[in-house]
Amino acid sequence: MKKSIFILALTALLTLGSCNSEPSLQKYFVENSEKKDFISLDISPNILNVDPTKLSAEQTEALNSFDKMNILAFKADQSNQAQFETERAKVKTILKDPKYQELMKFGSGKDGASVSYVGSDDNIKEFVIFAKRKETGFAVVRVLGEDMNPNNIMTLMSVLQNSKIDMEQLKPLEQLLKK
Repeated sequence: MKKSIFILALTALLTLGSCNSEPSLQKYFVENSEKKDFISLDISPNILNVDPTKLSAEQTEALNSFDKMNILAFKADQSNQAQFETERAKVKTILKDPKYQELMKFGSGKDGASVSYVGSDDNIKEFVIFAKRKETGFAVVRVLGEDMNPNNIMTLMSVLQNSKIDMEQLKPLEQLLKK
């Protein structure tokens, strides 16, 4: 009896101890995607509506390295400024983790954006764009893929310019952009 209680207690301890309680961007997305002040979108590559026969080999490679995009936006207004500051601080804390390597940062005190990535220079698994504007809120965009690199991202931008984006997938963001 004592042996089975010990084994049960040890199993419970190992199970609880193996849970990772560190904050992560993925956990943040999951925890907040259904909350009222947040807008969450998952966007697939088919949003681009590009004709694959008209793409160069480099453009096809860039498009194939892109798996999906997750967007989480917080809509700020006069009534939730304290919550805006709290949520913004949470995201900034998560992005301070050394796994997020900052590429660039721009903007001023109340407006600004940063671009970070996870992975190595030639095998990027995730690009993260964090943009904030005190009057309207903030958005965190995760561009997920395999074997992405800065050249793929630049090439993907050129594909974006020539695409016929399916605006229906972006409908939920309209309410954030409206002031």
